[in-house]
Amino acid sequence: MSGLSVTCPPEKVGFDSGRLARIDRFFAAGTEAGRWPGWQLLISRRGEIAHLSAHGSRDLAAGLPVEQDTLFRIYSMSKPVTSVAVMTLYEEGRLLLTDPVATYLPEFADMRVYESGPAAAPATRPAAEPIRVWHLLTHTAGLTYEFYRQSVVDEMYRAAGFDGPYPAGLDLAACVERWAALPLLFEPGSQWNYSVATDVLGRLIEVVSGRPLDRFLAERIFEPLGMRETGFEPADPARLATLYGQGPDGRLVPIPPPPSRPALLSGGHGLISSAGDYHRFTQMLLRGGEFEGARVLGSRTVAYMTRNHLPGGADLEEFGRRVFSEVSNGGSGFGLGFAVVQDAAKQKDLSSEGEYGWGGAAGTAFWVDPAEELTVIFLSQCIPSSVQPVFGQLRQLVYQALVD
Repeated sequence: MSGLSVTCPPEKVGFDSGRLARIDRFFAAGTEAGRWPGWQLLISRRGEIAHLSAHGSRDLAAGLPVEQDTLFRIYSMSKPVTSVAVMTLYEEGRLLLTDPVATYLPEFADMRVYESGPAAAPATRPAAEPIRVWHLLTHTAGLTYEFYRQSVVDEMYRAAGFDGPYPAGLDLAACVERWAALPLLFEPGSQWNYSVATDVLGRLIEVVSGRPLDRFLAERIFEPLGMRETGFEPADPARLATLYGQGPDGRLVPIPPPPSRPALLSGGHGLISSAGDYHRFTQMLLRGGEFEGARVLGSRTVAYMTRNHLPGGADLEEFGRRVFSEVSNGGSGFGLGFAVVQDAAKQKDLSSEGEYGWGGAAGTAFWVDPAEELTVIFLSQCIPSSVQPVFGQLRQLVYQALVD
């Protein structure tokens, strides 16, 4: 979004300018060392943008810098957006969180759970519990991702064509049908496993609303909030940052871009956005569902979404499968689309109880801290984020700059 700028001196909202400068020095050094091609950071407190910085390139070969209006593939930062969209339907009474997903997507009736055996001939049993809407929102449905390479079910996802880029030409409905035909990793509700669940939610939105996912997100979230640069296609391809991976020698190498108009509208990882646009989304959350006169959700709904929903108040370390995380999952639960800090000391990272957020595969991250009236957005384009993790250092560097 053009015109993005700092709106007040950092000291006015409790930051120390000298300490904020540590953040830029740290990430600039990482860029110069070849860890990231470039990045953008936005820190807001009490509704004011207190810090806005960018460094490095959005395209190394062309020598184009990251600018305030650069567009980024936000990958799994799409998930909170899709989760909010589902809850707009919930607020209208059009679904219940306890509804079996098969009520709307019949392909999820009669699901089976993997027990043993190879991918080509697995032994399965009928699921005792149907997948419900809240299982999808909390990633407790028993679905998975193919890239984990930890279980036979992951292998079955790859054998079904989900290995790297999703099968060419398959739309969201077709992908969901393929996932539903595969066995579950575990009984719904019994564990947490990060998965394609949010993509299934995108299809649920389409069926319940009768609208394509891109149109529904635009009508319910992007247009009311003035997020004019967020969608499944770049608003301006010339401003879209190039995506990079790490070559065999450790150097950053460009990854060929996908089609400008994807066949799969992925509510789990498909959105492109800008710092300015995503800031508007986080401000809506921080303000209890409303921003600049546009109400997307009720305040009680936002509060409900951003509390820990894991059974018995468990955290992700206790209840979750061991999958990659840049920071400790101890002390962090999961709500309806967000990780939620419930014990900052156990997490072993500077944070506040009640803070919530998520990240994306290409080195993007955000969080909202209601206790501090704080939102933070970091955007880069280096995949996978596990190659150059940023979230831990970003958190500690932001919080050490608060001095009020």
